Amino acid sequence: MSAARDILSRYQHIVRSLTFTTGSKGVFDVKVDGNLIYSKAETGRHAEPGEVLGLFTDAYGQGVRLYGEE
Repeated sequence: MSAARDILSRYQHIVRSLTFTTGSKGVFDVKVDGNLIYSKAETGRHAEPGEVLGLFTDAYGQGVRLYGEE
């Protein structure tokens, strides 16, 4: 799964948990540290290549966030 690879290859040092939820009727949600980053149900479409990484970067920024920091 390229979204997981993209996030973990660049940000494994700041991500505590990465969850991909799939299910019937095309459910596809991506959560990082419990925060919803992408939801197919909300967008009504599949994520474009690199989109989930871009959303992660927008939410977490380029800087390093240490464990336990909000």
